[in-house]
Amino acid sequence: MYNRDTLPFPENRVPSVTYEGIRTWEEFDPARHPFVWDEDEEARLRSLVREWVPPVLSGMAGWWQGEDWCESQVDAVIRERYGTWAWGWRWRHYDGGPIGSWASGRGSVTTPEETAECVVSALLEWREWLERTARLFADLAPPPDASPEDRSWHLERACVRLVTYTLDSGAEGGWYGQASIVLGWFLASTGMDRVEAVRAVEVAIGGRFRSWVTPERTLIDSVGEDLAVGLTGHAPYRGDREREALEELHDRY
Repeated sequence: MYNRDTLPFPENRVPSVTYEGIRTWEEFDPARHPFVWDEDEEARLRSLVREWVPPVLSGMAGWWQGEDWCESQVDAVIRERYGTWAWGWRWRHYDGGPIGSWASGRGSVTTPEETAECVVSALLEWREWLERTARLFADLAPPPDASPEDRSWHLERACVRLVTYTLDSGAEGGWYGQASIVLGWFLASTGMDRVEAVRAVEVAIGGRFRSWVTPERTLIDSVGEDLAVGLTGHAPYRGDREREALEELHDRY
């Protein structure tokens, strides 16, 4: 039953999501990937999930083999049905993700009905997070005609806001991985090349964030300034009255 190399298991019908794929905003941008959800679609997904829940669970004695196997098959079903954008439905808080509705195969695979309920909740939570993230990108994007100085200010503020956004998502271990991905997505959403965006974020963070540790605001500010200067060659404005209201808005949220 658990031979992963035997067709036609869903896991063998979809390609693995690569590192490059996860870092590519076009793969996740909800504007590019419509999602139609209604009662019929929910019923269909629940039915598909129930088919892959083992009748007898492995539990601790069996090293949760059945539960983990079920999770991998359901993941493939979801990505096959909705596309790569649905990859993060099981990116749980413990692993640095924004999902609280799913706690891994061993924690969420129980009865067919209960498992289906968790899967549906997690998928909708992920989609909502993606849509909220996209709106935030739009709000934080520098104006197209911004001068290098203005662009630097916007990028610094965006970095601070997005790192805080990641921390507020409930992410725990490895939360900085989510922050890095979100920052790279943001830069790509402004038109920057994906590879250049990833490199810029990695240089700015520079290993200064730590798993399970909430960084001081001064550290977040420092990373934001380093990112902005690295991309524009200009330091962000400080104490500009024209920006005070916007700064207060960013800090409030």
